[in-house]
Amino acid sequence: MKLHVLGAAQEVTGSCYLVETNQSRVLVECGLIQGNYEAEQRNRHPFLFDVRQIDAVFLTHAHLDHSGRIPQLIKAGYRGPIYTHQATIDLCSILLRDSGFLNEKEAELARRKKHAGKNKHALTEPLYTAQDAEMAMRYFKALPYDQHMAILPDIEVRYRDAGHILGSASIEMWVSEGNRTTKVVFSGDLGHINAPILKDPAPIDDADLVLLESTYGDRNHRSWEDTWAELGSIFQQTQHHHGNILIPAFAVGRTQELLYVFKQNFQDWHLNEWQIFLDSPMAIEATKVYARYAHLHDDDCSQDAFDLPNLTNCSSPEQSMMLNNIRSGAIIIAGSGMCNGGRIRHHIQHHINYRQNQMIIVGFQAQGTLGRQLVDGTKTIRLWGEEIAVQAKVHTIGGLSAHADQDGLLSWCRHIKGNPTIGLIHGEPTAITPLANRLKADLGLRIIVPNRKDVIDLATLRLHSTTHH
Repeated sequence: MKLHVLGAAQEVTGSCYLVETNQSRVLVECGLIQGNYEAEQRNRHPFLFDVRQIDAVFLTHAHLDHSGRIPQLIKAGYRGPIYTHQATIDLCSILLRDSGFLNEKEAELARRKKHAGKNKHALTEPLYTAQDAEMAMRYFKALPYDQHMAILPDIEVRYRDAGHILGSASIEMWVSEGNRTTKVVFSGDLGHINAPILKDPAPIDDADLVLLESTYGDRNHRSWEDTWAELGSIFQQTQHHHGNILIPAFAVGRTQELLYVFKQNFQDWHLNEWQIFLDSPMAIEATKVYARYAHLHDDDCSQDAFDLPNLTNCSSPEQSMMLNNIRSGAIIIAGSGMCNGGRIRHHIQHHINYRQNQMIIVGFQAQGTLGRQLVDGTKTIRLWGEEIAVQAKVHTIGGLSAHADQDGLLSWCRHIKGNPTIGLIHGEPTAITPLANRLKADLGLRIIVPNRKDVIDLATLRLHSTTHH
């Protein structure tokens, strides 16, 4: 019994894990690597396993860093089931199709550049197309929360609500070989306790090995009260200076939280005095999915939680372009969440060099992304060959994160009996080290930190490194 760590090892994106016994081989996650150009080129590398030998795929949630290479898996010949929650299937249908569409647009642009002699190394073939994404959706199969299911003779699973985005799950997996069974838990991305809309992450009773996300392992988020106060003051300041507010937001999860919070604080934040624009066809579709699954929401969140009287949904490019002419009084929520693509880049181009404007960063920004540059305080950015001065004030609202913070991760681990070994994944080294130290000091747990391609022996729980340091 072995677990191969194939992605999100000492980095946050590209989640991928292969579990093998002498009978079965299953994949957990098949995510896109996101970040700078060099990092994203790794998505074009062949898979590190024989696709045709995989018996099943298990997916924790819809975000592309967990699901985004599934269409490539199908293109490479995989024809087995992809198990996940029904809400995740509905969201993947939106996200993967959009990802394929963007790939096609990028490839078309690369072909034009190559033809014009501007970039002879341009990659003119899309990673996968919207049609590839449609094809992949045929293999998805729904699993409910909280039901123990025998999927293969030696692999059993139970999905638990992870509270991160709609349909997100932690996976309890019982892996058997001979007369030995090892219980492995894949945390997935764990939600932030008391977050709007969703329930808190479900506790796990016991485990032998936990692969634990560590995105914010080095810090604690601000309290919800302080977060709402900070947001309210930014709206007040910007209104006083007659500016606009830009919010790059992930289409799934963060956008719905913002709309919900706006509705809850509509009077207090004087939001009736603003025009609010949701400039993301994908986020508009995802919000409809969120409304459909009201039974998965927290008790205080209703089906009409995302309706605002002054909200304009911008579906067409023409509607999006009209926002460039608004000089004050607009709150523009647009994708992508890390500013690496999508309509937000056009709004940054038109609004970031005005001192009266403000930008609110409300989610994790990976190394190498434009969003990370802005968080790190860059004074200038480059977009479409143009050097643009950053005059607008950039705020990072860490308290709005959809990920558990250090205390949240410890609290979740504290419930798990059986003195499990914890494998820290899905985090940058600066986040992993402090979390490892606290898990050892506070809970006395054994910690392993795998590199990509490392193997964990599920009989002994020993980590075998395949790289030389």
